[in-house]
Amino acid sequence: MASSSGNSTASTLLQNSRSEEDLQLLMDQRKRKRMQSNRESARRSRMRKQKHLEDLMSQVTKLRNENNQILTGINFTTQHYMNLETENSILRAQLMELSHRLESLNEILNFINANNATFELEADQGLNPIPSDTLMNPMNLIYLNQPIMASADIFQY
Repeated sequence: MASSSGNSTASTLLQNSRSEEDLQLLMDQRKRKRMQSNRESARRSRMRKQKHLEDLMSQVTKLRNENNQILTGINFTTQHYMNLETENSILRAQLMELSHRLESLNEILNFINANNATFELEADQGLNPIPSDTLMNPMNLIYLNQPIMASADIFQY
């Protein structure tokens, strides 16, 4: 019985060692699968990260282009505004000049009308005939009607 018990112990040990080897092989196989799965997962993660980076770079390029277009529009609008401001200043100066001219012409007309009334009154009363060299002589009025010359170039702001 001793031999049969020794054989069964050896066979049990042999089965246990095979079972441990099988278990070790199974664990190694699972470990390799897990490593392969982890490698694949890391590869997918790197690909997603790369795609996200490319998307962000594309968005940066697009936003820079939009900013450049907006800046171009702002510069164009600012230049247009400055041109209009310059034109406005010139028109204001011309308005002031024309207002002064009109005021001067009205003063001249008032003077002529006042003198004309005086001359007519004196002529009606026979006191003083209208001399030929007065302001009422149409030949002398040409000197009163000289234009005031000015250009926009004299107004520098």
